[in-house]
Amino acid sequence: MSLLDLAGQLLGSNQAGGGQNLLSEVVALVNNHPGGLAGLVQSFQKGGLSEAVNSWVGTGTNLPISSNQLQQVLGCEQVQAIASKLGISSNDAGSHLAQLLPAVIDHLTPNGQIGDANSGSLLDTGMKVLKSFTGS
Repeated sequence: MSLLDLAGQLLGSNQAGGGQNLLSEVVALVNNHPGGLAGLVQSFQKGGLSEAVNSWVGTGTNLPISSNQLQQVLGCEQVQAIASKLGISSNDAGSHLAQLLPAVIDHLTPNGQIGDANSGSLLDTGMKVLKSFTGS
């Protein structure tokens, strides 16, 4: 299953383009976080979720997080902003993000490593996510 399929399932098929919008918001979240992907991973580690975020970066099974854990790291304001853009409740946005963010980070770190200093750019991250859809 691709990330876009997962995002579409999370938002439901009745919202045209909703999965793509959710995925776009997650990619923007990674890119706009101070330090990009590495900074986001560090935030989860500092927030007491080292084991979970390390599993997303690593090559094994991704450990889950809850919406509450996600909001503790990202902040309620950021989740609310994403919810407003998607036209869903903050609770739904937090739940969807908690399910999709681990998969996105996993796809961005296929070899179990965070990559070089340029991996935080929007174009690079977007290309990595798009390549994950096609398997190339």
